Amino acid sequence: MVKPFNFSRLPVIYFGVGKISILPEIIVSTGKSVLLVTGKKSFIETDDYQKLLRSLNTAGIESINIVIDREPSPTDIDNAVNLISGRSVDIVAGIGGGSVMDAGKAISAMLYKNESVKSYLEGVGDKVHPGTKVPFVAVPTTAGTGSEATKNAVLSEVNENGFKKSLRHENLVPDIAIVDPLLTINCPVNIIAAGGMDCFTQLTEAYLSDKANEFTDAYALAGLKAVRESLRESFLDPTNIDARTGMSFAALTSGICIANAGLGVVHGFASSIGGLFNIPHGVVCGTLMAPSNEINVRELRRNKRNKVALMKYVSLGKLFMNERGKSNDFYIDGFIQYLYQLTIDFQLPGLKKLGVKEKDLNKICERTEDKNNPITLSSENLIEILSGRL
Repeated sequence: MVKPFNFSRLPVIYFGVGKISILPEIIVSTGKSVLLVTGKKSFIETDDYQKLLRSLNTAGIESINIVIDREPSPTDIDNAVNLISGRSVDIVAGIGGGSVMDAGKAISAMLYKNESVKSYLEGVGDKVHPGTKVPFVAVPTTAGTGSEATKNAVLSEVNENGFKKSLRHENLVPDIAIVDPLLTINCPVNIIAAGGMDCFTQLTEAYLSDKANEFTDAYALAGLKAVRESLRESFLDPTNIDARTGMSFAALTSGICIANAGLGVVHGFASSIGGLFNIPHGVVCGTLMAPSNEINVRELRRNKRNKVALMKYVSLGKLFMNERGKSNDFYIDGFIQYLYQLTIDFQLPGLKKLGVKEKDLNKICERTEDKNNPITLSSENLIEILSGRL
């Protein structure tokens, strides 16, 4: 029997090599002015950026460029909105990594608001965003967050009382997503590794989520197959366009999955750690994925109540291992070992190297949620996961 489920809207998706060429047409057909939100280098140093500017200039389109070179804060969004106050913006295009797309998404939702975006953040503000926005186009230049298909924009304040929270509304799903794998070719290998592990984590957590259903499972498994075929190859040969296409597809499906099935404890850690330390999101996910899943499996085996989740771990093991005819435990344990090997191969740093100290662990765990995780973990479990990667 198919489980009842709800499913969020999707953007209009243009996927494939060379699809960036349609962006000028989309902008021109929408209005007379565009706000381009970009990274510092990932797009603006390419020929595609110059072609875009020439096309917009020829069509008489006014363009404004805002650069986001880090994970965005509420202040970054407020400053951007204030900077263009009084100027007409018909469409916003976020062209970059997850941080750029999140920033563009938030700016498009706040252009005609008088308050700080902080007032609308989940768990921080006291207002609910109505979902009004300027039309928004998401163009990823990395294969990681899947922000091009999600309904939230993640913003951070990093300090002792910091946070990493979302501006969220169903209407904030981008109107259009242009996913061109060629735009990811300039990514350095550390970004490929971190983004790829973020994508891998999102697909795995959505597949194992207690909110998962047959529809999200289909997307998750399609994305996971692409990860199996393309993640290592992207890292070993960044110019392999087939591998980069596979990871772009995996990232897109991961965004669709998390918007509809939620995430688990790894992203709970990423949220709490991200508010306290200036550590890239994908690095946190990558370094904690193996120990988090190891503890999940151990507690599922002890609990013996969620047999569905354990069988999904079996499926993951079968997907990522070239072995047939083995026991369920063989595949479960093999998947965990696969994750640990990726941690080594991608040279993902431990938490201590990233600035986390043993005295910080309790504070991190107090702020960490494991909603949608296949099993509820205790404080001791959370400490164990962090200690294993300290």
